[in-house]
Amino acid sequence: MEFLQSLGIKKNNPGSSTGTQWLESQGAELASHSPVDGKLIGSVVCADKRSYELAIAKAQEAFIEWRKWPAPKRGEIVRQVGEALRAHKEPLGKLVSYEMGKSLQEGYGEVQEMIDICDFAVGLSRQLYGLTMHSERPMHRMYEQWHPLGIVGIISAFNFPVAVWSWNAALAWVCGNVCIWKPSEKTPLCGIAVQNIVAEVFRKNHVPEGVNGLIEGGREVGEWLSHDTRIPLISATGSTRMGKAISAATGARLGKSILELGGNNAIIISKEADLDIALIGCLFGAVGTAGQRCTTTRRLIIHTDVYDAFKQKLVKAYQQLSIGDPLNSKNHVGPLIDTDAVKMYLSSIDQCKKQGGHFIVEGGVLEGAGYESGCYVQPCIAEVKNEMQIVQHETFAPILYLMQYTTLDEAIALQNGVPQGLSSSIMTLNMREAEQFLSHAGSDCGIANVNIGTSGAEIGGAFGGEKETGGGRESGSDAWKAYMRRQTNTINWSTQLPLAQGIEFNL
Repeated sequence: MEFLQSLGIKKNNPGSSTGTQWLESQGAELASHSPVDGKLIGSVVCADKRSYELAIAKAQEAFIEWRKWPAPKRGEIVRQVGEALRAHKEPLGKLVSYEMGKSLQEGYGEVQEMIDICDFAVGLSRQLYGLTMHSERPMHRMYEQWHPLGIVGIISAFNFPVAVWSWNAALAWVCGNVCIWKPSEKTPLCGIAVQNIVAEVFRKNHVPEGVNGLIEGGREVGEWLSHDTRIPLISATGSTRMGKAISAATGARLGKSILELGGNNAIIISKEADLDIALIGCLFGAVGTAGQRCTTTRRLIIHTDVYDAFKQKLVKAYQQLSIGDPLNSKNHVGPLIDTDAVKMYLSSIDQCKKQGGHFIVEGGVLEGAGYESGCYVQPCIAEVKNEMQIVQHETFAPILYLMQYTTLDEAIALQNGVPQGLSSSIMTLNMREAEQFLSHAGSDCGIANVNIGTSGAEIGGAFGGEKETGGGRESGSDAWKAYMRRQTNTINWSTQLPLAQGIEFNL
């Protein structure tokens, strides 16, 4: 395919890089098959301990020089990375769609997120502000400033194989850090493509080798990164189980972590909602990326007065979904990432039925022409109780759970009544309901929306959630502070040295 060649993707690719240089490795071969058609796209050679150590050593060396570059100059490099991504948006978007399985529009959208965060980071490179404070001592000045941490380890997930890396890398770079990236082993070629794009920009600008490292591999590479005392910060996206392991590993060595973990996101649909707007938000939130977003809408909490009417609208909309090749823009839903995800989907449906769930739109694996990969499934809808064990669990698949409420307090309690706390939404035209939902007595999630769905977060806002979602924040607002260390400075410009608590030395 032409888009693979334009991104430098080969049938066999080295999987470890210090930036512009690819490293030899004796690691296992990792093959990437497209969930779209089941075909082999290519393979990468996973990092072994030797190539890992070389990459870390080069990153340490690069940090010594990179941190000395003025932040606006680092921002200029990121600006050029954004321009390079613009130039490669079409082929990279197609690769994301083909290797991961999301729709082509979503693949392009993911690359646009990378471009947007680069634009954001360029401006940020001139706004890494500290504070000045008044000292209690005469002729003293106090202020605080921010310094880079060093190496930032980035562990990304398959569902956003390139965008989430960029949220971290663009900010980390302008803050003066260097990065080591472990892409998902389910989408390794997306990592190779991005590394090639960035390497060309870095080469032209004589950026120190090691500022952007890539280490392909499985769980063991993530463990190496998490336990490595040379890496002060690990930013990881994935399951809650994985996040707990990373948190324990980094915490044991007093390192830092940014965790973006599971979501079990709900939309409350008020009796005073615009049901047409609500339908669009719920449909895209539930079936977009085939239910494989951390912000996917998994639960609908619907007022009893509009429950039946909205359920009928939803069922009718599901009957009109077109499922198939995500590179065909006429299709709404693509495949799950692999057959293991299909097994999890089927298991969740079975558990839901055993626990008392009633399916009003049945699920199942699709077969026949166009579905040969075995990864295409039918988005389904079940009426449930929130306390059911399967509803409390995040299933990365297009399964939507419906439940009813009578009072807003009850709806908010249902919304908050799961272990996860990423994204949430209420559909209402009642200002008091909206404000209560956004108040301290409302949603307990990191993201709370009114009259939009649970997915589609913008670059300008900090992204992340609470409880088992991990508590981390990436992307906009002041998320940059997580990639830096704070330093308080006091300068004495007097002719004396006043001591604390009035202590005096008669010398």
